[in-house]
Amino acid sequence: MHRIGFIVCPGYSVMTFAAISAFEVANLVARAQIYEVSVLSEKGGAVRTSVGVTVETTGLVNTGYETLIVGGETAVATPPADLIAFLQREAGRCRRIAAFCTGAFVLAEAGLLNGRRATTHWFFARDLKSRFPEIKVDEDRIFINDGPVWTSAGMTAGIDLSLAMIESDLGAEVARRVARALVIYHRRGGGQSQFSALLELQPKSDRIQTALDYAKRNLHSVLSVGRLAEVAHLSPRQFSRAFQAETGQSPAKAIEQLRIEAARLMLEQGRHSLDEIADQTGFADRDRMRRAFLRAFGQPPQAIRRNAREELVS
Repeated sequence: MHRIGFIVCPGYSVMTFAAISAFEVANLVARAQIYEVSVLSEKGGAVRTSVGVTVETTGLVNTGYETLIVGGETAVATPPADLIAFLQREAGRCRRIAAFCTGAFVLAEAGLLNGRRATTHWFFARDLKSRFPEIKVDEDRIFINDGPVWTSAGMTAGIDLSLAMIESDLGAEVARRVARALVIYHRRGGGQSQFSALLELQPKSDRIQTALDYAKRNLHSVLSVGRLAEVAHLSPRQFSRAFQAETGQSPAKAIEQLRIEAARLMLEQGRHSLDEIADQTGFADRDRMRRAFLRAFGQPPQAIRRNAREELVS
């Protein structure tokens, strides 16, 4: 049995329980008691969450945990000295150690992220980088696995980290089945951006949102202003003006963002050739896709794919 110690501090985010529930579901999917999760805190007893619910916990004692995970709080607080000492002592004994969201600050205080790549919620990433310059902070990752140390972005990104751990332990098929049981649309790779192009655009009207939804479903097609205007039931001129006013971008720029996002996901998670990716995401040819990636990331698609593969083997 794989023992997991989930460490919480007063005021920790209740969202983190969604992430550790993935291990519970893995037991159901596998029809075996593979994981045993214990909730730990500095002194044990009832610990209050960010929404006021209290959860019973066990004190910080060494009971042979293979994985230790530090839950995130809704704000960055100074971790207790006993918790730091526990993590420093146990880091060399357990198989892996992880942090959800702002839990990365706890690992950082313990010195466990020094010289390593790490991430956290985008809102706190620059603070982590400035306070701990010895950490290689990547503020735009869903999760990062650097050797035995794992860190994730905030909120639901902890689920992605948990699924990646399950895949590492039990294989991709079990992780896919757990994702389906959790009713997650798809499993995101660690290299995927914390940001979504659709969320960034944030149109205010249903008509523009409908056009964007149509575009995302039909990236392989020619998405002219005329076609998108037709979907939105507006004239091309009305559509262009409304789109710019609501999103702050031209339709062409927004469609390019959606295509880049889809192409990047295919590069990181699939085995399609660059020509196939360019065709399926509507770039038409790999040279046009390359120019778009250079504008967006300063790197060609090959570099994005290479970095994703290096993360998988790290």
